[in-house]
Amino acid sequence: MKFVAEIDIMPHKELLDPQGKAVVNNLSHLDLSGVTDVRIGRHVTMSIDAASEADARQTVETACQKLLANLIMETFAYQIRQA
Repeated sequence: MKFVAEIDIMPHKELLDPQGKAVVNNLSHLDLSGVTDVRIGRHVTMSIDAASEADARQTVETACQKLLANLIMETFAYQIRQA
């Protein structure tokens, strides 16, 4: 079966996000107000061939924990759907 995983990787809330801070600080130059916090992360889309959804989830978990996310500084969340 084919599955598609949509993975979001974000910095821990406790850590400074310099890119997000730069965006917040510069929004006023675009006459945009009311934005008090921006967090910038990564979005990964992964196509997976697996026997079951459970196998696809295991593939995503392993990929995130061992390659895609730095677990010291980042968290990840994902959704899987059949392709």
